[in-house]
Amino acid sequence: ARGATAFLTIQEGCDKFCTFCVVPYTRGAEFSRPVARILDEARALADAGVREITLLGQNVNAFHGDDGKGGAASLGALIRALARIDGVERLRYTTSHPRDMDDDLIAAHADVPELMPYLHLPVQSGSDRILDAMNRKHDAKTYLRLIERIRAARPDIALSSDFIVGFPGETEEDFEMLLEWMEEAQIDRAGAFQYEDVKGARSHTLENHVPDEVKEIRWQRFMEVQESIMEKKNLAKIGQKIEVMVDEVSEADEEGFIGADARSKGDAPEIDQTVFLRDADGLNPGDIVTVEIEDVDDFDLLGVPVSRT
Repeated sequence: ARGATAFLTIQEGCDKFCTFCVVPYTRGAEFSRPVARILDEARALADAGVREITLLGQNVNAFHGDDGKGGAASLGALIRALARIDGVERLRYTTSHPRDMDDDLIAAHADVPELMPYLHLPVQSGSDRILDAMNRKHDAKTYLRLIERIRAARPDIALSSDFIVGFPGETEEDFEMLLEWMEEAQIDRAGAFQYEDVKGARSHTLENHVPDEVKEIRWQRFMEVQESIMEKKNLAKIGQKIEVMVDEVSEADEEGFIGADARSKGDAPEIDQTVFLRDADGLNPGDIVTVEIEDVDDFDLLGVPVSRT
């Protein structure tokens, strides 16, 4: 636990066998913990003052834990049970696979107010040819239709995704497809990684590896597109009032100024965007505050508290 935020592992392993990844070999087959144990741990965290729990797993939305009734609970069912625990005010989960976003989990985003409007859902490429080489078993358009359904269920959801540029065999045409896909998807945040050979990964044996200098250039081009999308989304937030959770409060400086780092509902702990608060005197980690966004600093937001709960 970190202040009012804690991480709770519910699932390990992966059965997907993406060619660039060794998790199925190092962590084994997908395994989900029993629901009763997870609920017990969540209650203990809430009793200790934790207000926000992030559920963890290598492929967390493949969760199928023993429900104690001879069956298996889905992640959507687990989230609904966790939301009923007194003191649990915010729930998140990461990392997910597009093939395991079932109807029940999408419905949970609409029905469970404790489930934060945030989803990290890696897509990896905008080219179906490269997705096939990665063994992702989904195509680019299917992913777009999926996020349309998720956004319809929770219109204010913040979507983040991971991408690999320079995967073996990636042509300029494949990369251009990714940039076009980004413009259409308008993902809120993206992690882009230049392809690297991982010892034991099947992608090492693929032909036509992309030169390092080409991977670097493509990565820079990708980031320019993503930064432009983020800038437009952030500028649109100026003047809005949003609810944030305080993560850290600074000590007063020489002039007595006290600031704080906070996160909106659409920001995951220790990963995503920070909302820097001024006039944070009297705030403590774990406080949930309504702030007005005054400005943007690169990828972070600057705000001032307008009401405190």
